[in-house]
Amino acid sequence: MHFLDQAKIYLKSGAGGPGAVSFRREKYIEYGGPDGGNGGKGGDIIFRAVQGLNTLIDFRYAQHFKAKRGSHGQGKDKTGAGAPDLIIDVPVGTQILSEDKEEVLADFTEVGQEVVFLEGGMGGRGNASYKSSTNRAPRQHQPGMPGEEMWVWLRLKLLADVGLLGLPNAGKSTFINQVTNANAKVGHYAFTTLVPKLGVVRHKAREFVIADIPGLIEGAAEGAGIGDRFLGHIERCRVLIHLIDIAGQDPADAYRTVNAELEAYGAGLSDKPQLVALNKLDLADEELGEAFAKELLEAGADKVFSISGATGEGIEELLDAVLGYLPDRTSTETKAAEVESTEEDGTGEWSPI
Repeated sequence: MHFLDQAKIYLKSGAGGPGAVSFRREKYIEYGGPDGGNGGKGGDIIFRAVQGLNTLIDFRYAQHFKAKRGSHGQGKDKTGAGAPDLIIDVPVGTQILSEDKEEVLADFTEVGQEVVFLEGGMGGRGNASYKSSTNRAPRQHQPGMPGEEMWVWLRLKLLADVGLLGLPNAGKSTFINQVTNANAKVGHYAFTTLVPKLGVVRHKAREFVIADIPGLIEGAAEGAGIGDRFLGHIERCRVLIHLIDIAGQDPADAYRTVNAELEAYGAGLSDKPQLVALNKLDLADEELGEAFAKELLEAGADKVFSISGATGEGIEELLDAVLGYLPDRTSTETKAAEVESTEEDGTGEWSPI
């Protein structure tokens, strides 16, 4: 499935149905009064966050969403039927932005969350509602209120407990493959990861979601490399794991480069707790690892974890540290518990990602 985290779409709620102009016609009733009913309400545009989606790719091929209009009123004081609401399913983590991207209009952070985004127009009044002692045979009616319409942007920010970042070739894909069931592409060249990846870590009877984003390079905030577009996917993370390649460029410079890009991006990323991990320990001796760890501490790291994503060395200690930043029960574990409960009582057939 292709990954898409931004899409522009057009929305229009349904117009209200027109009221009817009708007069009562029955045998033996000499003076039949007005009996035109009101029109039905137009359909609303409703957004709903659902489980199982992690991309906005569907909105590349369907960009116009229009709810139906209400039915017109009828004689015998019959009100027209209201139009069905148009429900648009989006992934959890989706934000709805104004056309200029300056205002967040809605933010979906929980499965099942619904927002009535555009309301359908009210149905028009039929001529029966205009009857009065001085207007015994009204012929006026209302056409129904028009629906609302607008262009909006959808922006997806994946929901994860832990964010994984670093320079290209820092070993992020190897790490996420080691600790989760993800199957991220691994290669001996820069930018093997082109889109964010999610994986579920199961460690010491706990579960949490980790997100891997494409590598950052100096100048990413100005568009160098893949740029900083995907940093939005770790804005909601509770803690960041910063992987540094022990066999790459100077680790202290790598540490400063990535943190400078986080500072330039903003959104509070530079203030998030950060666990610094010196990766690819299997490619260096213990003395070199200790020297680089000391340089990282001098560069500003609070603590340095020496690990190997390929062999798994040191990863358990790093994951133990991650648990210290998570609440007693993460959103991932809550979803898993809900699934187990649903399966036990036989009311559902879905399962966690």
